[in-house]
Amino acid sequence: MNKLLFFFVLFLSFSSSGWSIVPNYSRSGDRIWLDSKEVHQGSFTWKMMRADDVASPSETISSPGYDASNWLPAIVPGTVLNSLVHNGTYPEPYFGLNNKLESGKIPDISRVGRSFYTYWFRTEFEVPSSFSGKQVWLHPAGINYRAEVWVNGNLLATINGMFTDAHINVTDFVHVGDGNVLAVLVYPVDMPGTTMPKPWGAAGEFHNGGNGNIGLNTTMLMSVGWDFTFMDGIRDRNTGIWKSISLYSTGGVSLRHPFVKSELSKPGYDISRETLSVEVVNPLNTTDTVSGVVRGEIVGEGIVVEKPFRILRGEELTLTFTPDEFPQLTIRSPRLWWPINKGPQNLYELKMSVSVKGVVCDSVRTRFGIREVTSDTATPDGSRVFYVNGRRLFIRGTNWIPEGMLRSSDERTYAELRYTRQSGINLIRLWGGGIAESDYFYQLCDEMGFLVWQEFWLTGDTRHPQDRALYLSNVSSTVKRIRNHPSLAYYVASNESSEVSGTRRLLDELDGTRGYQMQSECAGVHDGSPYKQVNPMQHYENTASSRGSRVDGFNPEYGAPTLPTVEILREMMPESDLWPVNKFVWDYLDGNGFHLMSSLYTDLVNNYGASSSIEEFAQKGQFVGAMNSKSIWEVWNYNKLDYGDRFCSGLLFWYHNCPVRQVSARMWDWSLEPTASLYHTANSLEPLHAQFDYLKNTVSVVNDYYLSFKGYRVVAEVYDINSKKVLADSAVIDLPCDGVVNDALCLHFPEDISPVHFIKLRLKDETDNEVSSNFYWRSTDSYEGRESLTGPATSGFESLSLLKRASLHTSCHLRRTSDKCFVDITLRNVSGSIAFFNQLQLLDRDLSPVRPSFYTDNFFSLLPGESKCVTIETAIKNLSCNPVLVVKGWNIERKQMHLNVF
Repeated sequence: MNKLLFFFVLFLSFSSSGWSIVPNYSRSGDRIWLDSKEVHQGSFTWKMMRADDVASPSETISSPGYDASNWLPAIVPGTVLNSLVHNGTYPEPYFGLNNKLESGKIPDISRVGRSFYTYWFRTEFEVPSSFSGKQVWLHPAGINYRAEVWVNGNLLATINGMFTDAHINVTDFVHVGDGNVLAVLVYPVDMPGTTMPKPWGAAGEFHNGGNGNIGLNTTMLMSVGWDFTFMDGIRDRNTGIWKSISLYSTGGVSLRHPFVKSELSKPGYDISRETLSVEVVNPLNTTDTVSGVVRGEIVGEGIVVEKPFRILRGEELTLTFTPDEFPQLTIRSPRLWWPINKGPQNLYELKMSVSVKGVVCDSVRTRFGIREVTSDTATPDGSRVFYVNGRRLFIRGTNWIPEGMLRSSDERTYAELRYTRQSGINLIRLWGGGIAESDYFYQLCDEMGFLVWQEFWLTGDTRHPQDRALYLSNVSSTVKRIRNHPSLAYYVASNESSEVSGTRRLLDELDGTRGYQMQSECAGVHDGSPYKQVNPMQHYENTASSRGSRVDGFNPEYGAPTLPTVEILREMMPESDLWPVNKFVWDYLDGNGFHLMSSLYTDLVNNYGASSSIEEFAQKGQFVGAMNSKSIWEVWNYNKLDYGDRFCSGLLFWYHNCPVRQVSARMWDWSLEPTASLYHTANSLEPLHAQFDYLKNTVSVVNDYYLSFKGYRVVAEVYDINSKKVLADSAVIDLPCDGVVNDALCLHFPEDISPVHFIKLRLKDETDNEVSSNFYWRSTDSYEGRESLTGPATSGFESLSLLKRASLHTSCHLRRTSDKCFVDITLRNVSGSIAFFNQLQLLDRDLSPVRPSFYTDNFFSLLPGESKCVTIETAIKNLSCNPVLVVKGWNIERKQMHLNVF
C-alpha cells in the first residue's frame, strides 16, 4: 500500500461524506431541559409579557395560580424580538427593508427606551419524585443581559452579563412531585448604544459599533450594527434567555468544572503527564464539616485516582490530582489529537464522582484531547506561526460570525461546521464582537479537527466595559466551560483594541495551557484587508488592499463575497427589487453597500455579458464568487510558509458565515444553502492540490500532509471554446512534506487561442492514479493594473456564450435510513463539448432548496467523456414530500427528476 493510500484509509472516517449528526455530549439525559414547545419542540410552555404591561407584583407573577393566559407565547431559548416576530407583532427583520431603522417597522431600543424590551418570561414545571431528598439546581446557561430569577414567589438570583453560566440552588423553594413556577424578568443591556457614527475607531469604519456605547456592556457587540450585517443593528440588542435553562439534582455535595491539563514530553511527544482538578461545592446548611472522597477515572485506560477532602458549610474548594502524587496519571504513547489533515482527532473521557459516607452524591464527565498547541514569531518577517505537537502548521482559517438574532440550534451549528469541514478550513476565529459559542460548537470542533481562536467581547470600534468585575466574571464562566476542548488553541482579549486589566492573569490562573495575545492585530499578526470585492487579479499581484501587501505574514481578515443562488435571493426581498437590481434594497442587505455587490461585483458579473434576468445574473454571479475564493486561497497556498514569493504563516478568511440574510454571502448563505464558493474553496484546500496562477501562467502543487510524496506527475491540458485540446504539458515532481512545488509548469498559450478557453489540471501518483484535479476558465484579456477590471481571471468572458451545447447522461440511486436520505448521482458528459459549471439541486415541491443538504461536490465542469459521482445527503425531517433533483448548467439542458423517498 503506497503512502497516500494509507493516509486516505486512515482518514476515511473523517471525510466530508462520512459525517452524520452526532449527539450533543453536554446535553445530559439526567437533566430536565426547560426548552419551549414553540420553535424548539421542547416540553414546556413559555409565556412572555412586557414588564410595564404587568400590574401584579413579582411575587404573584412567579407563584402558582397566576393567570398568564393573555401573555404571548415565548421562544426559549430565544430573544424578545424572536418571540415578537414569531407571534406576528413585527415583520420578519431579514426580509427586504423590514429591519431598516428608517422604515419604522420595528422599534429600536435606542429610541423607545430599555423598558420597551424589558420582559417577563414565565413557565411552569414539575420536580420529579426522583429528586426527593436531593439538592435541586436550576441552571440558566445564558441570559442577555440582566435578569431576576424567581421561583414560586421567591427571588433566588440575579444574573448579570450575557455569558454568565449560573447554578442556582432552589432546593428549599420547589415542591417535589408538584407544580412549580419559574419566572425570569429580563432586562436589556444597560447601554444599548445608537447607530450614530463616532469620531473615533478603525480608519474608515466609524459606523461599525454605532456610537460605541454598546461596549460598556459585556455582550454581543455586533447587535448594534456592523458592516457585515445590518449597519443599523438588531432592534432589541438580543435581549432574552438566549441559552437553555435546565433543572438537575445532586446529593449533599456537588462537583463542577472538571479540568485536565496535559504536559507532553519533548521532543518525542510520547509521554503525557495529566493533572486533574475539579471544584467541590457544599450547599448544605449544616454546620458540620463534611468529609468525603473524590474519584476520577480516565475511561478505558485503567487509570483511577481517589482523594479525600473536608469541606465547610457553603465552601467551594478545588481538588487537584497531579502525576507526582498519582504516577498512573503519566500516560505513555498517548493517542494525540491533531487538526484536519494532520492526524486523527483522538479524544479521552474523564469521569469524576464525589462520595460522602460511601454514597455517591454527584458525578461529572468531560472529554479532552492530549495535544500541545504553541506559537512563536521566530520567522523571517516576525509573523506568528503555530505548532501542533511540535509540528509547524500553516493556518488556513476563517472568522466565525454568530447568527444575528441568536436563532441558533444544534442542527444549524452542525450544518455550518460540516460545511466548514468540507471546505478544508483548519482554524476558526471567534471574532471579538460576537459571542462565546455553545458547548456543541466546541464539541464538533474537537471531533472535526478545527483549532479555535477565542476572543472575549471587546473591539476597537466600541468602548470597554464599565464594570470590570462583571466582565472578568463572564470570562471566568466561559473559560471554565470550554477549557477542556483540545480544539481551543489560543486566547485573544479583543478585536483590534486592548484588554481589560487582569485578563491575562485570570486566564493563566484558570487555564495556563494556551497562548495569549492582547488583541487581534499585534504580536506577529498584522492588520487585515481586503474586505470588499476587488479585481481577482489583485490577489495574485498582492495589491488587493489599499493598505499595502497583505499576502504575507499572518493576516487575520482577508476575504471577498459571493452572491447567493437565485432561489435564495428570492427569499430575501420582493421580486420587484430583485430585477432590475434595486440598489437601495440590495445595499441595505449588503451592510449599506459595504461589499460593493450592487456596483463592482455587478460590473464583474457583466464581464460575462449583460444579463436579461435575475436567473442569468445569479448564475454568472456564481462564476465571480468561485473565482474570488479560488484566487484568494490559491495565492496563499503558493506562498505557504517557506515557499513562494514571501513568507506566509496564515490567513483567516473574512468572514465565514452570514449572520443575517444578505446579498453578500460566503461559502453558504444565511439559510444554509451553499454557493459555488464552498466547492471551489474545498477544491483549493484539498490536501494534495494542483493549481494555476493567472498572473504567472504557472502550475504549482501543494501538499498539506505531514508526508512527502515522490514520483508524482502534474498534467495540464488547455481546451479552446470548441472544446478542442490545444495544449498539453506535464512534469514529474517530488512533493515535500507539508510543502509546495512552485511553478512546476509554465503554460505558453497559443497566440491564436480563442478569447475564452479552459484549463484542466490533474495530479497523478507514482502508479498513475489520479489523486486531484482542478478546472479553470480563462480569457485572453491582458491585466491593466489594480485600478482596472481587466485580466484573464476577470474580463473578456462575453464569448463564453459561444460554448456549444453539451449533454450529460445522468443516473441516480436513492438510499434512505431511518433518519437520512442519500441520492447517489452519476453524471457523464456524452457530448463533444465541455459541460461548464454544472449545478445539482435537491428541491422541494415548490422548487425551493432542501436545507441543509450536503453535496460531495457541486458547480463543477466536465470534459467530453468525463464522469463524476456526487452524493447528496439530507435529513428525512427536512423533506415534507418527495423531493425533486435538478441538473442544470451553463450549456446543458435543465433536467428535473422526481425522487420517490416516501
